[in-house]
Amino acid sequence: MADLSDVGEKIAVLAGAAKYDASCASSGSTGRAGGASGAGAFGVSAPAGVCHSWTGDGRCVSLLKVLFSNVCRFDCAYCVNRASADVRRASFTVRELVDLTCAFYRRNYIEGLFLSSGIFSDSDIVMEKLIEVARTLRTEAGYGGYIHLKIIPGAGEKMIREAGIWADRLSANIELPTDRSLRYLAPQKSGGVIFGAMGEFSALQGQFEEDRKRIRSAPAFAPAGQSTQLIVGASAEDDRQIINLSDALYRKFSLRRVYYSAFIPPGGPGQGVPDPRLPVMTGPPEIMDRAAPPRHLLTREHRLYQADWLLRFYHFAAAEILDESSPFLDSRLDPKTAWALRHLEFFPVEVNRADYEALLRVPGIGAKTARRVLETRRSRSLTFDGLRRMGAVLKRARYFITCAGTFIDRPEDPRRLRRVLSDDEDGLQLPLFEF
Repeated sequence: MADLSDVGEKIAVLAGAAKYDASCASSGSTGRAGGASGAGAFGVSAPAGVCHSWTGDGRCVSLLKVLFSNVCRFDCAYCVNRASADVRRASFTVRELVDLTCAFYRRNYIEGLFLSSGIFSDSDIVMEKLIEVARTLRTEAGYGGYIHLKIIPGAGEKMIREAGIWADRLSANIELPTDRSLRYLAPQKSGGVIFGAMGEFSALQGQFEEDRKRIRSAPAFAPAGQSTQLIVGASAEDDRQIINLSDALYRKFSLRRVYYSAFIPPGGPGQGVPDPRLPVMTGPPEIMDRAAPPRHLLTREHRLYQADWLLRFYHFAAAEILDESSPFLDSRLDPKTAWALRHLEFFPVEVNRADYEALLRVPGIGAKTARRVLETRRSRSLTFDGLRRMGAVLKRARYFITCAGTFIDRPEDPRRLRRVLSDDEDGLQLPLFEF
């Protein structure tokens, strides 16, 4: 096994270069037979390159998040690893990454690996290096933990097929919401090529599922599905365009997640924009920290995640969340509350009679609480105290529901409701889901 001190500098460079990719969450995929056993540690200080992510059921997991190489032939304006950037360059070998992953796993630092790379050569050659790491981990090291591989833009169907055999999840990052912006800020990338990779993944997934129905020993193909990332604020698209794109991706390619990443200007806000095509970020020094996006972009990212949750779990259509007259999400209201204030005619909802779909529309009642309501009222009538014990946030829900025809507060004045329900300056600290 390689001496980790020999690769310490590489970890520092290539873990730091990977931190801008948000599309790396484990999905709770089960470990593979013959691999390492034992769960990773929770709440411990982690070495460089270990990020904390969350599974679909809310568990915190730790992933080793690195690039194979930050050498890149592409010159995407928004990327810290672009060809013209004056940054330290480094590359792992396959053996170094395999040994590093196994060592971190055995020490309980990690539960999985997220591996991407700069495009230092032909796309298939770069993709083959990532695949070789995953294949070596599975076949030689006996590693059974979670693996997430990035699909390199332009990689062929054969490479995607091979990657899906060894990895739990694959992702092809769109980065920007329109092909026009992609051509402007990343002229060497193509939206058509990226969507083509997503389509290849979907077709292969269907083929492997059919094979497994006939042959029980047939291998699984990326059982945790595929995801993508959109950068928020690097280009001029509004939230409506982003939400419509996400909705289309979920429906067409059955994506597990779309991740939204607030734009961080390479070089740091207020320290000079390295590329004139990028927006100039300004603001107070205490807010404009080069290690984090500007606050208004963090707020926008936060609202997009909430809107995304409405698409995936609350059965909202994209057109219900935003329309042509209001193309941006409200920075002071979560999108579910904003919809409710625009549709007061829908309320009040009587919780003792409303169906699941109607309950999901009530601010302060999440999907879990709605299911508890349906289960509980089979045996007894609901009260406001009972709703609170089930998890309803009555601070929000009180204006939109009745129990046995009784109000806590009547939703008479939309302007008053907006003032009461608006987030304060610490709104980013509100729960991201169950709203």
